[in-house]
Amino acid sequence: MQSSKMPIAVVVIAIIVAVVAIGVAVFFLVRHLRRQHVAKVLEQREDDQVHYAFIINPSKPQANERRRQIKSFCESKGLKQIEFIDTQLDKDGRACALEALGHGADVVVAVGGDGTVRTVASAMSGSGHAMGILPIGTGNLFARNLNIPVDDFEAALTIATSHGSRKVDVGRLSLLDDPNEDHPHAFMIIGGVGFDAQMIEETDPQLKKNISWLAYFVSGAKNLFTPKFKADVTVTDAHGNTHTVDGLVFRTFMAGNCGEIPVFSLMPSASYDDGLLDFEIIDTTGGLLGWANLFNDVVHQTITKKPQQSPLSTNSTIEQMQGVSAEIKLEKSALAEVDGDMLGRTRHILITVDRQSLTVRAPESDPAKASAAAPASAAATASGTASVSTTAPVTVPASAPTSVLASASRSELGSAPKSPSVRASVPAPATSPATTPGNSNLNQSR
Repeated sequence: MQSSKMPIAVVVIAIIVAVVAIGVAVFFLVRHLRRQHVAKVLEQREDDQVHYAFIINPSKPQANERRRQIKSFCESKGLKQIEFIDTQLDKDGRACALEALGHGADVVVAVGGDGTVRTVASAMSGSGHAMGILPIGTGNLFARNLNIPVDDFEAALTIATSHGSRKVDVGRLSLLDDPNEDHPHAFMIIGGVGFDAQMIEETDPQLKKNISWLAYFVSGAKNLFTPKFKADVTVTDAHGNTHTVDGLVFRTFMAGNCGEIPVFSLMPSASYDDGLLDFEIIDTTGGLLGWANLFNDVVHQTITKKPQQSPLSTNSTIEQMQGVSAEIKLEKSALAEVDGDMLGRTRHILITVDRQSLTVRAPESDPAKASAAAPASAAATASGTASVSTTAPVTVPASAPTSVLASASRSELGSAPKSPSVRASVPAPATSPATTPGNSNLNQSR
């Protein structure tokens, strides 16, 4: 019996390796094209002679060298109003950014990985001041999504210290059952609870330094067969309608502000400036077969750029819908994370979004994409709506089946069971999602 299974296992592994190899090749091609685009953009940017505060994570191996580069660069550009503030164990990027603003900084620049970026962004959101990003971490996922160079420090410096910004959303995750919480935790990429948090918690820091984000896969393999989670989940859409499912069972629940990671696309429809979060609920059955199906689903949506599963999947589900908030009440406590930073165990979470509350120094958007989006944006502005997709609006009744959040929506639409993703075309909120009922207790300027 064992020998008959070996060829199948070898074939599966070979296919996975081949897919990853192709993905890596595409990744490097895209990176090369982005470099060319950024180089053209930098030729047109003008220096901004204002007060800069650089928030540096000194734990990064290259922190001291980058500090010297920043000083040298600023001297060459005639930027004389600069200061450096180091993060510490008891002083994160949020505290440092608030200190910088208190000193009169006009632009606060996060020098570090995604953790430093998200904590600085937590303070800069709603401040009216611009934020720069100098990526020196292992993942640098938000910088990648914004097309900020992660392997050309001087180019990133030029972007951070010159005119050219864009408004982006900031996600917020609150642990409602933690009496010591004094502010919601910002996230720029993904916040979640369940398998993703367990995977991050058990990732070997040294391995992460050696092989970067690939270390998460090693940790993930250790947690493939951990128990599932059960929770009552309520999602509020852009209309203000709430969709509730009691007793929802899942492997992981994630809220995405960005959906792109190196090689793969976790949430193809996620956009960091649409005022919405993409909520993704993942589950698997059948042991390794379910996880193999899930990997196939991720590859499928990476290739198609659509939030849908592979038609070949049988033992996995990826449910996706958009909204402005989600409340999760877990049956048992589980680990939660934001942008790879652990928040500890919780049973009650509220996830919200601050719409375009953060100004970030970034390269201009792709001209072709911008010109293609212009007519749609103009039409949306004129009509007061923001088109997310062409699917008709759907309402999930409170008595929805408990297997997946969007199952009732699929039933109403008459879709086949293997068409899991529900994307609603929703009006743009009349006010910022931060003021949506149910999250008025969150201070968006924190």
